[in-house]
Amino acid sequence: MRLTRRDALALGLGATAASFLPLRAVASAEEAIAAFTGGVEPAEGGVTLNAPEIAENGNTVPVSVEAPGATAIILIATGNPQPGVATFNFGPLAGAQSAATRIRLAGTQEVIAIAKMADGGFARASRVVKVTIGGCGG
Repeated sequence: MRLTRRDALALGLGATAASFLPLRAVASAEEAIAAFTGGVEPAEGGVTLNAPEIAENGNTVPVSVEAPGATAIILIATGNPQPGVATFNFGPLAGAQSAATRIRLAGTQEVIAIAKMADGGFARASRVVKVTIGGCGG
């Protein structure tokens, strides 16, 4: 089979488009954070995020988060095709502002927890989780 100039151009454009896919996932994570915070920059601290440093299986990664005084907490996995992993809402009768779950991670990536505090401010915590077996495709 002979490669034509048109075929070479199509391959080049396809490769260029594919090279931007990981950047788009990061942009999606930033967009999810901005949508949750209304564009307000969250402060570091005020949130405790527990996740393993190394997860042997990306299909079931245990994560817990706690933010005393929070009305909502969102979990973001920056490398997943859909970065918004979970949102936890806490009413005035909630005994504690904490939650635990298992999430799927596509590979080694940063997991971010953003808490909306009762005073209207936002707090942030993050952790890089190294995944040895991926959990979701993109």
